[in-house]
Amino acid sequence: MRVSDLFIYPLKSARGIALQSTEINAFGLPGDRRAMLINPDGSFITQREMTDLARLDVRQEASGFQLGMNGETLFVPLPDGIKRIDVSIWKSIVNAAVADDHSNQVLSRWFGRELKFVFFDDDANRIASPEWAGDDTPVTFADGYQILVTTTGSLKALNADIEAHGEGSVGMERFRPNIVIDTDEAWPEDRWAAIEIGGIRFDLVKPCARCIMTTQDQQTGSREVANPMPAMGRIRMSADRRVPGPLFGWNVTPRAAGAIAIGDTVNVLDERPDGWAFKVRKRA
Repeated sequence: MRVSDLFIYPLKSARGIALQSTEINAFGLPGDRRAMLINPDGSFITQREMTDLARLDVRQEASGFQLGMNGETLFVPLPDGIKRIDVSIWKSIVNAAVADDHSNQVLSRWFGRELKFVFFDDDANRIASPEWAGDDTPVTFADGYQILVTTTGSLKALNADIEAHGEGSVGMERFRPNIVIDTDEAWPEDRWAAIEIGGIRFDLVKPCARCIMTTQDQQTGSREVANPMPAMGRIRMSADRRVPGPLFGWNVTPRAAGAIAIGDTVNVLDERPDGWAFKVRKRA
């Protein structure tokens, strides 16, 4: 097995960037989900409620972020950290740096609603769930964990069910992974407890429950496209109440620093023999 793709998403829920190689640190892939758009009350915004985020290009540079949408561009300088706000991401509260007023005004005009751009700087702190990831594992603005891993064999199996029901097919971009592993087998990740890439141990700590974002085209934000949710409901519904809903991919916590690249070999270090429990589909 080898790494087939690597991605980061500099601004949470905006377009991703494909990489050939990347460093790995305690936060995961450097530059991943360090920025985010929020409502005036500090609550986070994603494609779930603002589909046009899928149309926002983001490139992080040394001094800030280059954004593009609808033929317009905007450079957002890295916030100096003086102006801050408490932002909420699910159950987490993070004290984040706020961008300059001009940037926030332009972004509010682009999306037709008042919002702010915030940055996870060196003074921001957030810890992943100790119940799943262990103690003191830092995470930025990701939904909950440092890295998301998916496999090509599992996408192939999912698409086989989608196509068998005349529902089209979907690409891996719908699931917004960080690391994609090329596998012949479907769903091997359900058994993996830990893998090694580039000499780094990655613990698969929790399966990823999927939401409406998987139904959206990741370039246009349209939901008038093939929908993987029915297929996941048929073959990937969790039977474990700790993580309810349809599952695709695993949340991963790195246990060392280093570097990985496309083409790197993936070795399984530890397995969970019973895998993960799924509901049995009733036959008509």
